[in-house]
Amino acid sequence: MAITAHSFLSSSNLSFVPHHTFHHRRRRHHLPLSPIKISAQLSLTTPPSPTLQPNLNKTGVIVVGAGLAGLAAAVRLHSDNIPFLLVEASDAVGGRVRTDNVDGFLLDRGFQIFITGYPEARKILDYESLDLRKFYSGAKVYYGGGFHTVADPLRHLADAIQSLTNPIGTVVDKSLIALTRIRVLTQSDDQIFSAEETSTSDLLKRIGFSDSIVDRFFRPFFGGIFFDRDLETTSRLFDFIFKCLALGDNTLPAKGISAIPEQLAAKLPSDSIILNTPVASIDKQESESKSESTYTVRLNNGEVLNADYGVIVAVEEPEAVKLLAGKSNGFPAQIKKPIRSTVCLYFSANRSEVPIQDPVLFINGSGNGIVNNMFFATNVAPSYGPPGKVLVSVSLIGLHADASDEDLKSNVVEELSSWFGKEVVGSWTHLRTYRVKFAQPNQCPPTDLRKNPKVERGLYVCGDYRTSATFDGALVSGRKAAEALLRDRSSVQAS
Repeated sequence: MAITAHSFLSSSNLSFVPHHTFHHRRRRHHLPLSPIKISAQLSLTTPPSPTLQPNLNKTGVIVVGAGLAGLAAAVRLHSDNIPFLLVEASDAVGGRVRTDNVDGFLLDRGFQIFITGYPEARKILDYESLDLRKFYSGAKVYYGGGFHTVADPLRHLADAIQSLTNPIGTVVDKSLIALTRIRVLTQSDDQIFSAEETSTSDLLKRIGFSDSIVDRFFRPFFGGIFFDRDLETTSRLFDFIFKCLALGDNTLPAKGISAIPEQLAAKLPSDSIILNTPVASIDKQESESKSESTYTVRLNNGEVLNADYGVIVAVEEPEAVKLLAGKSNGFPAQIKKPIRSTVCLYFSANRSEVPIQDPVLFINGSGNGIVNNMFFATNVAPSYGPPGKVLVSVSLIGLHADASDEDLKSNVVEELSSWFGKEVVGSWTHLRTYRVKFAQPNQCPPTDLRKNPKVERGLYVCGDYRTSATFDGALVSGRKAAEALLRDRSSVQAS
């Protein structure tokens, strides 16, 4: 559930301060093809203002964007000792996967859950170091004025048996969930991503699920993952997520969701990342002395970086379109499908004012109101708040652009008062509202979740919009972009 974007972010308080600091051990690593002189030290703790000297701004690969895809590409390049520079527009790594520290609370920039069943993530991340804290394997569904449990029978058998007769679907529906689990577990990821596709909504009907379980469980649960309550998202992504949920747990890193990109950044040389450095354009340079073209990256301040091996563009889809539209027939000139947006509101409460202790996701199965899902983050990971305090996270689908932050806050408080009681919700203190315009790419059919990262020799793209709109998709696409560049470099050297 990767969901936020710094370039489109607004909140009720715009003073964001990254709460993590990077510490790198000195290590032997590759040197650029030509030295890059920067007026400020390149580090993740002191955002630089680069001043590049003429003819001394060349390296092997330039990676544009330090989100999960860009970091994964850089990690892959570093593993082959390829010289590179990772250029990031914002003040920290992570892209949409960021966390802010506000009054001792860890606020992820939008609703984000990490699924341990992601296959690529298992290869590249150290789960033990992330100190992952688990959600309850299931959900509490608000319907008919009360809460009803939907539980994973393999992890919570007693709860699952008790829930057989609740109004969130029929007994047949719950047996169909088990059959769907078996179906996806017997398929490889490649089979899932290349399978005949339809919308998730049509897939659920084809399987035979009743309207009651679709409306009361699947729409809020998977709608919260896809930011698409209509469930128009491709059945391929539904099957992949369903498989990952069967294989792993929903979790939060103890230090916030930003601990994931920070762990990747810690694998890289400390001077290979430049922050606060927006890119203005990427341009192809023809050379009479070389059989191969090279690419330059022009920064917003007018300075130019040269890449001998190529450029990997790892920014989110709207920014990639701005940078690459018209560069090749293989890259679209515009985004053709509406993007997915979300709003996330955070509240604080005293522990004594919130009697619920369960690390469970609450979803809105009533079909009414604006809240899609919510949870008490400190019930999952106590480190998300100060001692004795509770952090409340509430998510809405869509941008709700016609409503002010104050109106949204009031509507959410009123709605959740019917869930938990006015005396409980009325005591909560609003911390921050995040409006995330580009939360996720739209992956309605038709889709190609295995896009070639190569635009042309020397120019490669990656991101979750090129694969699956998940943390795992971003990691896979970054690695594949780096590997495509390495293959092209090997073929040039062999010729």
